[in-house]
Amino acid sequence: MANFKYTVRNTGGGTASGVIAAASQAEVINQLKSQGLTIINIQEDIIRKGIDLARFFKPRAHVKIDDMVLFTRQLSTMIDAGIPILEALEVLHDQVADKGFKNVINDIVERVRTGSDLSDALAAHPKIFTHIYVNMIKAGEASGQLDVILVRLAEYYESTAHLKREVKAAMTYPVISLCMVTGITAFLMIGIVPKFSEIFKTLNVPLNILTRTVLGLSLFLKNNILLGIGGAVLVVVAFIIYTKTPFGRVHIDWFKLHVPIFGTLFRKVALSRFSRTFSTLLKSGVPMLGALEIVAGTAGNEIVSRVVMSAKERVRQGENLAGPLAESGVFPPMVTKMVSIGEKSGALEALLEKVSEFYDQQVSAAVKSLTSMIEPVMIGFMGLLVGTIVISVFLPIIQIQQALTKSAGGQ
Repeated sequence: MANFKYTVRNTGGGTASGVIAAASQAEVINQLKSQGLTIINIQEDIIRKGIDLARFFKPRAHVKIDDMVLFTRQLSTMIDAGIPILEALEVLHDQVADKGFKNVINDIVERVRTGSDLSDALAAHPKIFTHIYVNMIKAGEASGQLDVILVRLAEYYESTAHLKREVKAAMTYPVISLCMVTGITAFLMIGIVPKFSEIFKTLNVPLNILTRTVLGLSLFLKNNILLGIGGAVLVVVAFIIYTKTPFGRVHIDWFKLHVPIFGTLFRKVALSRFSRTFSTLLKSGVPMLGALEIVAGTAGNEIVSRVVMSAKERVRQGENLAGPLAESGVFPPMVTKMVSIGEKSGALEALLEKVSEFYDQQVSAAVKSLTSMIEPVMIGFMGLLVGTIVISVFLPIIQIQQALTKSAGGQ
């Protein structure tokens, strides 16, 4: 028997702390949930020692998300069928085709064979098994529901992958279009327009202000092409370095949430990720404080992350979660109201799951809307840019033709 310190919230919204003597943390969780209490924190090493937000910022190995989902689902199926963990891992090791992933699973097999818990064996490979993955496995080991937790993990990864594909689909078209516009414009300004400049000088044609501006810019780009490329590279490198700093991340992520057109999409993605991760962790038995810290690390947006960490500290002091989220201005009223109702009813994880599903649908709708809206905008922008260059070149030619016509008519 051991003593477990706990902090919970009752259905009335009040918090309470105490100590329970139990054989395991799973027994504590079951006792508290059977009383309709929302677990805020349990002071037990198995949950606390694994939290290390620095892992989120380390580069991860190149293991496809489909491979992770398949590995997780197959492991869940075999454990549910009564196959021992070690034997299940050995079977999965033989099935994996990716050599890097096979080596990782082999190391996990050896660690489990020598007596290590599965969660500790997975934690030895943070580049592949993320912090949320390891902590949910720990919660599954503590509660005796490892197969159920693995299914939730697989569903979480599938939903996350689907969300990433939606965002990628929304960004692909404008990025490709912008690259095409830049390439076409550079080709015209550096390769074509300067030749007309020589022709106009030879014919001594008077040039209008639009043509003079375009020709001047074209000659500048042609004569300083290396300087221009170097400057562009320098700007890109400086921007990347800036985004790696805490100050830069805050400003870039703030811009993402407020930029016209795309800001709404980025905000919905952040809210969906927050709701899904938080709900998955709470359903798996991770205490609220630990779940909030993990959610902050996986938010994908520094503004959202800071709001969640601030809310975590206020929850630690006994406040409700909905209050600080509402005060931040980042979370819309619908989310904060759902969180408030969930805290009062003891069904926070279920309501958060509903919020996540709602924003997933919103992201899909936003992607379709953006795609249909950006296409004509980019075509119009391309036409305006290329058209301006073409008109600036052909105006003097038209003037020459008119002068020749008048001259022929006068004769």
